[in-house]
Amino acid sequence: MTETADSTVRAALPSEEAGIERLYSSELANETEFLAARTRSVGSRRANEELASLDLKVRSYSVLSLACSGLNPSQRELAEFLFLDPSQIVALVDSLEKRGAVKRKADPRDRRSNIITPTAAGKKLYAEAAAVVQAAGEGALSALTPEERDQLRDLLRRVAFADQQG
Repeated sequence: MTETADSTVRAALPSEEAGIERLYSSELANETEFLAARTRSVGSRRANEELASLDLKVRSYSVLSLACSGLNPSQRELAEFLFLDPSQIVALVDSLEKRGAVKRKADPRDRRSNIITPTAAGKKLYAEAAAVVQAAGEGALSALTPEERDQLRDLLRRVAFADQQG
């Protein structure tokens, strides 16, 4: 076999590396959209694991966080901001309401709409959950320096809200 034919055969054979490590050199592993999606999945998985002790997940935590923000978000605003279907928001609010963490109130800006506000129990739950999420986030970003973490957050904020900037 010639040297060229031999290298062609070797290139066609599966890599001797086992596991997903061999995929790290793929073109996909360098695509921005994939990296953003994978990073989100890694962070959400870690946060969900940590939030499980409080019987919360990232989505319910997000609704609770916004309810506790003092901004009085409507269900419609929650759906739009979190990129969730309104029916998903209804289910999340229902679940938090059953726990006594939030309540619905008529929106003074639009009586056909509800705003979501926290209860005292919801504020307490949010304080505990925020600490858990903060720790999970720091763990997920442990490969970065504090300055790099701040820079990453700034860059992500710019990308996430680019369509909202004038």
